[in-house]
Amino acid sequence: MKNNNRINYIRLELDPEQSPEAAAFLEQHIEDEAPSFDLATALFQCDKTKDMQRVLFDFIVDLYKDAIAAGNTDAMNDLGALYYDGRGCEQDFTKAVYYYDMAAKLGNRQAQENLGYCYYYGRNVPVDYEKAFHYFALGAFDGHLVSLYKIGDMYQNGYYVEKNPTEAFHIYERCIEMMTDEAAPVAAGPVFLRLANCFLDGNGIEENAKNALVCFQKAETWLYDMVADGNVMYKKSLQASVEGQAKARAKLADALPKQEWRHDD
Repeated sequence: MKNNNRINYIRLELDPEQSPEAAAFLEQHIEDEAPSFDLATALFQCDKTKDMQRVLFDFIVDLYKDAIAAGNTDAMNDLGALYYDGRGCEQDFTKAVYYYDMAAKLGNRQAQENLGYCYYYGRNVPVDYEKAFHYFALGAFDGHLVSLYKIGDMYQNGYYVEKNPTEAFHIYERCIEMMTDEAAPVAAGPVFLRLANCFLDGNGIEENAKNALVCFQKAETWLYDMVADGNVMYKKSLQASVEGQAKARAKLADALPKQEWRHDD
């Protein structure tokens, strides 16, 4: 079935109140013969803050599989991400790892980074910090800032490498120096949060509550946008950035002179 015929079928089956952006997109592109991957990607980005209807999920899966059959490694990775996030289906790390691994073996950097996460947290594979470091390193050497700050985390925690908070701090700093407009929406918030905690606790750098407060505030701004865009896994990080500001302000208040101003009436 050609894509425009499938679009017409899905358009009729879709509840536009539940998926308004997807319904509008399909209405506008009913006559298009867009490549399967482009169509799947566009639909995946629609209504990110809402539950995906099953009929739309099945359609996107079919589109990604069409692209995979043509050797598209981004489609392999993105289908893995669909199962990893559990949008429109039960979260399925087994299928996520299957498609990430398929793409990673063909050199897809994003899939390699995603596999690093799976091995770092043990998501349907045994926790394996050596493999996690390997996959993060591939992405970091190629400019993936999420991979780079995860390597910082491994130095921070002593996972696979010797624990070295100073090295971790320098890696986080390097992430900010290398930050691009493209990377910022997914990397700036988590990196600023890490820097803030380093400054707050004097971990890898001299304690500095003022710098911590500034970094917590920057983290909150970026993390708020991430959560508002549907990345609900960062809700705890967003809350940590808010709570961190209170801790930094408390330390700043404690450092103020204790004397009160005295004056004559």
